Amino acid sequence: MAAAAVLVAGLAGGVAAADPETATTGRSGDWPTWQKDPTGTRHNRAERAITPRTVGNLKLKWAFAYPPSPGLPTRSEPAVVGDTIYFGGPDGKFYARDARTGAEKWTFDLKTVDPAATRAVTWDGPAVSGGKVYFGDLRGYFYALDQRTGTLRWAKRIDTHVAATITSSPIVSGGRVYVGVSSGENTLPRDYPCCTFRGHLDSLDAETGELAWRYYTVPEPKQNGTWPNGVPKFEPSGAGVWSSPVIDPADGTLYVGTGQNYTGHGGDFDTLLALDARSGAVRWKNQVTKADTWRTACNDPDPEGYCPGLKDGSALDYDIGATPNIFRAGGRTLVGVGQKLGVYHAFDARTGEVVWRRQLGVPLPSGGISGIQWGSSFDGEKLYIATYFANPGTLFAVDPATGKVLWKTPNPADGCTTGGAAQHPKSCSLAHGPAVTSSPGVVYEGSNDGKLRAYSARDGKVLWTYDTIRDFTGVNGLVGHGSAISGTGGGAVVSHGMVYVQSGYSPEYPGTGGNVLLAFGL
Repeated sequence: MAAAAVLVAGLAGGVAAADPETATTGRSGDWPTWQKDPTGTRHNRAERAITPRTVGNLKLKWAFAYPPSPGLPTRSEPAVVGDTIYFGGPDGKFYARDARTGAEKWTFDLKTVDPAATRAVTWDGPAVSGGKVYFGDLRGYFYALDQRTGTLRWAKRIDTHVAATITSSPIVSGGRVYVGVSSGENTLPRDYPCCTFRGHLDSLDAETGELAWRYYTVPEPKQNGTWPNGVPKFEPSGAGVWSSPVIDPADGTLYVGTGQNYTGHGGDFDTLLALDARSGAVRWKNQVTKADTWRTACNDPDPEGYCPGLKDGSALDYDIGATPNIFRAGGRTLVGVGQKLGVYHAFDARTGEVVWRRQLGVPLPSGGISGIQWGSSFDGEKLYIATYFANPGTLFAVDPATGKVLWKTPNPADGCTTGGAAQHPKSCSLAHGPAVTSSPGVVYEGSNDGKLRAYSARDGKVLWTYDTIRDFTGVNGLVGHGSAISGTGGGAVVSHGMVYVQSGYSPEYPGTGGNVLLAFGL
């Protein structure tokens, strides 16, 4: 069996096509989840104030500055519901602030849950639904807080593995919360008995946190000899679920992508999974890479014997780290997803049959850093897809029915010679780490050069640029410093005439204080 499937099944409930909390059509101006809506459009069609004509008038309205958190970038994309913005920081706190002014509403300290466990930091974006706020942390804990007061409703450690972490932003539907679990085990030193982690997707009861079902992406790892230094070697392992799931409310199918093997060859690595949201049963799956076994030892000066895919050429790191998009095109429902190889794949949502593929990023020999990292946007007419390190990273508009490129705009060439990045030419790069966001007529994407840009959805021209590499005085009384626009999941959020973005990811540009959340309005 390629992967262990459903372990626990059958809590009451499931996904209903008429679920009012999640079967949104985009009419609401809220941005309640990382995906924006169940189908993962990352498009706020209700936005009316910010248009191609007015976007150039966006001004900074407030900033929130984090205390210094060395080695912990800012990664939690905000959620906005009504007049409140919800987000996690690299400081181990989770915040609810007034979305217009930044004034405090409540703060929750993650370290109050299991104080002895380290790495109490939020690296995913929250989901707000049913009066609760859901999110995970670096320790493998998953939380539900009261939306109004920040009081802890429940917390569960959904994976106790030493390196398990939650980068997957949850989605809520039909009384369930769906979230993936990933791991940094493949980054541990050579004296660690690598690797035993198994990626998985969990379905949790939204009221209690109890596990409804779990889908493991690889079978149980078994010892298979030792590494050259005598440390036990286990395989197959890995295939973490880094990305965020989406759900088709019409038929209750849940879609999510998986990462590479850490050791061995096996399971659902580099795979788009289509699962029954009620039971976790496989409806179909499509594996887009034949072999992909990679750990950070592959980047060592002497990787021989420690890089599992070195000899057979499968040390690729070609994850599906991006969140899928569900959309209608050519008279049928498709599900598309980007890969770190730089390819965007479009499948028939019912069968998993490949409808089209488009190579957008040029593969580079550095472990999949050239491609599509975290997510794309669909506005009902076009797909908007960005590439990371791709000499340079480029924003594309693509025909959803055929994959034809309609326009493309490279990261502007002056990105590293203007603004704050100009003082750090050796650190700067023209690369798009964040997921893409859109609203009617406007597309938003951030860069490693520290700039957030708004582009015309019609032709890709840059309409507005804001340089975040400078000091900011936060509404919370701290001084912070912008850096690269947050990758690893954190794109811009557009809601109720405001734009929000986290600034503070690798490469870090030194300055005063920690990183910042920035809020823009007209």
